[in-house]
Amino acid sequence: MAERQKKLGLVGLVAIVVSAMVGGGIYNLPSNMSEGAAAGAVMLAWVLTGLGMFFLATSFRALSDARPDLDSGIYAYAHDGFGDFVGFEMAWGYWLSAVFGNVGYAVLTMDSAAYFFPPETFSAQIQAFIGGSVLIWSMCAICLFGVSTASVLNTITTIAKMLPLLVLVVILAIFFSASHFTFDFWGEASAGLGGLGKQLKSTMLVTLWAFIGIEGAVVVSGRARNADDVGRATIISLLMCLTLYVLISLLPYGFLSQAELAKLPTPSAAYVLEKLVGPWGASFINAGVIIALLGSWLSWTIMVVEVPHVAAKDGVFPKIFAKENRHESPYVSLLVTSLFMQLTMFVVLFAKDAWLFLVDITGVMILYPYFVSAVYLSKLCMTNTYPEDQPVSKSMAQFSGGFAAVYALWLLYAATPKLLLLSSILFALGLGVFWKAKREQGAAVLFVGWEKVGAVMLVGIAITAAVFFGSGYGK
Repeated sequence: MAERQKKLGLVGLVAIVVSAMVGGGIYNLPSNMSEGAAAGAVMLAWVLTGLGMFFLATSFRALSDARPDLDSGIYAYAHDGFGDFVGFEMAWGYWLSAVFGNVGYAVLTMDSAAYFFPPETFSAQIQAFIGGSVLIWSMCAICLFGVSTASVLNTITTIAKMLPLLVLVVILAIFFSASHFTFDFWGEASAGLGGLGKQLKSTMLVTLWAFIGIEGAVVVSGRARNADDVGRATIISLLMCLTLYVLISLLPYGFLSQAELAKLPTPSAAYVLEKLVGPWGASFINAGVIIALLGSWLSWTIMVVEVPHVAAKDGVFPKIFAKENRHESPYVSLLVTSLFMQLTMFVVLFAKDAWLFLVDITGVMILYPYFVSAVYLSKLCMTNTYPEDQPVSKSMAQFSGGFAAVYALWLLYAATPKLLLLSSILFALGLGVFWKAKREQGAAVLFVGWEKVGAVMLVGIAITAAVFFGSGYGK
């Protein structure tokens, strides 16, 4: 009974997924989405993104129902479907993505805090570095007491972060003007927006960041009280977040033009509300941003330590990552992850725009695990190993996997070549960790079959990328 109480129920799973997706970025959607698109393109972008994410969420639901034995799904799917090397690289890429994303939360949290406490003694960068470092180790301390304790706090912060968002939506709806919303609906009179295709491309990259975290329930599936809740939590969370994103992106067009929205400072929702109700609106939203970021950060800390922990149990990560403390918290994985976050915090001191860089690289690194998960589902269906009588039928699972894979590839295509080259370097850096894990397992060979070709190609691309950046072309 005590063991069961330490597991996560449906509410806890939904809270983790929603909290992981709804971070501080939602409060900047009005300006981010309008920067290169009019209302019509934004609406269409959410339709397309909603479809892509629905099929990705359906893929995760189908996989969690069909293979409930695979804990930490997004890594386990790659490992089960394509072997140790691909499994490791997807775990490594997902882990780095979450590390970068969490540091991004640190940056944005301190930016929002600076609204209330402007830098005086130190520069903004140093204040962000110090404050972010304190928060990193505070989150680490909370999670050391176990996932159930962290989940309770996460559920509380998820509820708390919903209040400012609901107030924001209600006020936006009250001031909404249909005639203002439909004026220049497709941006034909706005200079510099371009055609519909160009507008869509500018918004789709923003929407990717908005939905990162949709896999949260399958990542912690090994700690779910009921395996069936994993799929339900994924779909429920998707619908909740999509509704919020659409409303917060589109309602501001009901009283501000595209050009006015695009020029708003960060977080733009605060300044939208300030225009409508006065200064208290900006203070209210900035407080909401801090709560949202802390909640998302806690969710991602829970999720990120789980992947190397489970991978270590499979012998794909060094076995030290499998160690747990008396609270059943993977403390080594947690401490190493926090240390990597601390090292990444130096980006804050030296990068020109730390937030945008971290958002970009986080998005690119997570697309590879998304793609491989979708391909794994397609493989199950095509090899007739997808079970019968599942909540998601075989035909729907096959279609969802195919659509989600194409969607992930399209988003990779939309990313800049520089980010793709940088991702190859980051994936190649993990080869030493993979070698250490295989050596601990007593493996006679490091790579099997086609894995040798894949490893050589990865190293070759990474070396080319390093030369490219080292020569100054990547600036």
